Amino acid sequence: MDQNASQPEQRVGIFGRVRQILEMIRFSHTLFALPFALLAAIMAWATPAIDGRSVVFRWRDLAGILFCMVAARSAAMAFNRIVDRGIDARNPRTARRHLPAGLLSLGAVVVFTVLCAAGFVLSTLCFLPNRLPLFGSLPVLALLLGYSFAKRFTALSHFWLGAALMLAPVAAWIAVRGTFVLESPRDLLPALWLGTAVLLWVGGFDIIYACQDAEFDRQAKLHSIPARLGVPAALRIAALSHLGMLLMLLTLPLTPNLGGPPLGLGTIYWTGTVFVACLLTYEHWIVRPDDLTRVNTAFFRVNAVVSLGLLVLVTIDLFC
Repeated sequence: MDQNASQPEQRVGIFGRVRQILEMIRFSHTLFALPFALLAAIMAWATPAIDGRSVVFRWRDLAGILFCMVAARSAAMAFNRIVDRGIDARNPRTARRHLPAGLLSLGAVVVFTVLCAAGFVLSTLCFLPNRLPLFGSLPVLALLLGYSFAKRFTALSHFWLGAALMLAPVAAWIAVRGTFVLESPRDLLPALWLGTAVLLWVGGFDIIYACQDAEFDRQAKLHSIPARLGVPAALRIAALSHLGMLLMLLTLPLTPNLGGPPLGLGTIYWTGTVFVACLLTYEHWIVRPDDLTRVNTAFFRVNAVVSLGLLVLVTIDLFC
């Protein structure tokens, strides 16, 4: 069995192997979290400190954010495939993934995971002399990798994933404004607000995605909100989660009133929040309890447009 399973891997060559690894971790889906990290960084550069000092833009900070995001997400996704390979093999929807199908060896994926995790830690050196990203790199990795075990013991695993992606804007803000955050913790308010919006957004769409496996999760004794409460109730919770995301986005410009730095968000930002509201409404309209055939459209296409669209509109608002 193992010999036959390894044959597809042996035939593809090095470039084919790299392509298969990128497919396995769904590298293109980095678009979900990366725009929010970039959005937080752009806000951090464009927003003066509470005492009026400006934030210096450095190209290596931008490079560090990109390297950290790609490496951390790749490590987390690969680790998830390693941990879940047995479950994926039993689930008809996931049985053809690369590890259970034998397209990649376990050893190759383990090596890739270790290299990405090390790359993430090393990428934090781009932010020196700000040492906060380096000090936080291992706890961040622990939270990211820990998500892979969450559905074995809690139905709130969707929001664990949301918390993991919440780190993207929060960490990017700290990487750019480390000194200001240390001097005044209130400087972190906008990043926490945006991060909470990401947590609720990701938690909501992961609940929608998990609806596909509700019956399998119950049989396999895995925990998820759809498996515990049923698909109709799960979709209502996802809608409430996305409503909470919109509330966080709508109140983000009010964080200066709580002692945070001035953000300078205006009409274009409000247009962006309306744009996000319309997309989320569409997402919930096309996914019905009795029709989950369009979950992939909601999960991949709509959410990619949400994150990229918000990034573009806020950038225009801040710099035009």
